[in-house]
Amino acid sequence: MSNVFHTLEERGFIQQTTHREELLELLGREKIAFYIGFDPTAHSLHVGSLLPIMAMAHMQRAGHRPIAIVGGGTAMIGDPSGKTEMRQMMSRETIAHNMSGIKTQLARYLDFSEGRALLLDNGDWLLPLNYIEFLREIGSQFSVNRMLTAECFRTRLERGLSFIEFNYMLLQSYDFLTLYRRYGCKLQMGGDDQWSNILAGADLIRRLEQGEAYGLTFPLLVTSTGKKMGKTEAGAVWLDPELTTPHDFYQYWRNTDDADVGRFLALYTFLPMKEVRRLGALRDREINEAKKILAFEVTKLSHGEEEAKKAERAAEVLFARGRTIPLAATGPDDSGANPAIPTREIPRSELETGLWILDLLARIGLASSRSDARRLVEQGGVYINEERVEDIGRRVTLSDAQGELISLRKGKKDYRVVRIV
Repeated sequence: MSNVFHTLEERGFIQQTTHREELLELLGREKIAFYIGFDPTAHSLHVGSLLPIMAMAHMQRAGHRPIAIVGGGTAMIGDPSGKTEMRQMMSRETIAHNMSGIKTQLARYLDFSEGRALLLDNGDWLLPLNYIEFLREIGSQFSVNRMLTAECFRTRLERGLSFIEFNYMLLQSYDFLTLYRRYGCKLQMGGDDQWSNILAGADLIRRLEQGEAYGLTFPLLVTSTGKKMGKTEAGAVWLDPELTTPHDFYQYWRNTDDADVGRFLALYTFLPMKEVRRLGALRDREINEAKKILAFEVTKLSHGEEEAKKAERAAEVLFARGRTIPLAATGPDDSGANPAIPTREIPRSELETGLWILDLLARIGLASSRSDARRLVEQGGVYINEERVEDIGRRVTLSDAQGELISLRKGKKDYRVVRIV
């Protein structure tokens, strides 16, 4: 029987573990329940959440049972880990709204049918807690002196650490204990900034239950240029297509730096490692083929194969006639071009009758008004699918579409893509 520990290790998921040899032996010996927590501070997860999601998917494919915890209880306090200031507390209504979006996104990667995976809200057991009973059973197991040496607290002491945040480690540890008691959960996984909390939870189980409990952390990823994963000049890259369109999502991955391609293929796709190493070893112009595969595979997982194909066709339109156009929302490139290419959806019915080019330019933001659009066309600065528009009376119709897309450009660097819906 293959051991998923080796899969995770080979693909670059593992930063730290507790009791490495014992955990390796456990994962090879039996199918276990494990959990990862997700913070419902927004209605959508973002690209930074993909690494733990992919780790859960690998574990499930190996026969282990994922438990995804949405922190409806802990989010009402806020985790101080990696933060220099106290988080703003959210209402129960906001948390419930955010949870609904997260559930939909996780279901694209995990099979929740017939109890193969669980999605739970820790508010179900944290909110009804009796504080005195909690202190007697759980608080008595924690040393304040030891807690203050934890990285998540130590870095906050100079700025001030509120008592409500000081409780966070106890609550997350109680999550692990509760899942161990109810579901036999033996492993908590999370980002490396959670190491102190994970250690505390595993130790609590061993103290109170004399049971097996382990922790595993993932590296906190940044790109080769030092940017945090999922962060761009335009903001976060979301998994919700209403916040980041599949087209822009695809372009984010398509614009991956050469040095990151192999690593990202290993972490964010299910391609065999032999193929990952082959693609990651490509250089110069050939590496673009690997980037296309990366972008397609990640978009397919997040948004489905149909949307991935649409995004792929959009990229082909934008690279038409050998013209290299910088893509994805990662800020200006060395030439000063803005690589974020907005996509605008236009109903098919409108293009069947046709849209005046001056109206369309204003509508999609390439011109501020019809008069501005007229000036641009008269000056020869407007292009449809890389062909200059000569006539201010030009109508844009379905005949201009390449697949379901039409590319428009103003000047040398300002692009829009019209997607027909």
